[in-house]
Amino acid sequence: MRGENVMDRVEKMLGRMKASKLYRCVDWDPEGKAKDLVDKFNSASRSETMTRTGEYLGKLFAHMGKECYIEPPFYCDYGTNIHVGDYFYANTGLIVLDQCDVIIGDHAFLGPRVNIYCACHPIDAMIRNTGVELGKPVTIGDNVWIGGNTVINPGVTIGSNVVIGSGSVVTKDIPDSVIAAGNPCKVIRMITNKDKEYWLKQLEEFEADTGEQVKLEQD
Repeated sequence: MRGENVMDRVEKMLGRMKASKLYRCVDWDPEGKAKDLVDKFNSASRSETMTRTGEYLGKLFAHMGKECYIEPPFYCDYGTNIHVGDYFYANTGLIVLDQCDVIIGDHAFLGPRVNIYCACHPIDAMIRNTGVELGKPVTIGDNVWIGGNTVINPGVTIGSNVVIGSGSVVTKDIPDSVIAAGNPCKVIRMITNKDKEYWLKQLEEFEADTGEQVKLEQD
């Protein structure tokens, strides 16, 4: 664009990207600082387990809550659009294409090889072939367990107190307090007080057998 310097163009494209408007990919990080942080995290030794998530990814993410851990390898496009709450855990192979905000609540557990995609492309081939693209944000609530090999597509919101079965492809919003699974992912049933009663009995048996007393958080 005539009369527009490189940084102005970068800022304009990044603004359009986060606003879920068509944009053209630009080199927003020419020095590769974000990729360097991800590389350092993935290559850190096992002895650094307690420090590497916060030391490397905590500097990259928009927000990282307390006591978060991601099992390497981990990959993302930007990192700066990822917001993670407290007590977040992700097993190995997490991929986040964070062209828009990815907001994850407290006590979220992600199985291995979960993929979260904000990136998408025009359906029309003629427009798609020009190289313009767009993104849509993803939101995941509190107390969510997402099974391994799940794909979360652009624009999806997953409610709180949700379990997503492994291998699911989440294409539409999932409400609070349900178990959902499948391709495409669909609600199987509500999570009810019977579930709580069953697992409280299992916990009582665990405490009786091991002598360990487990502190429960209030709902």
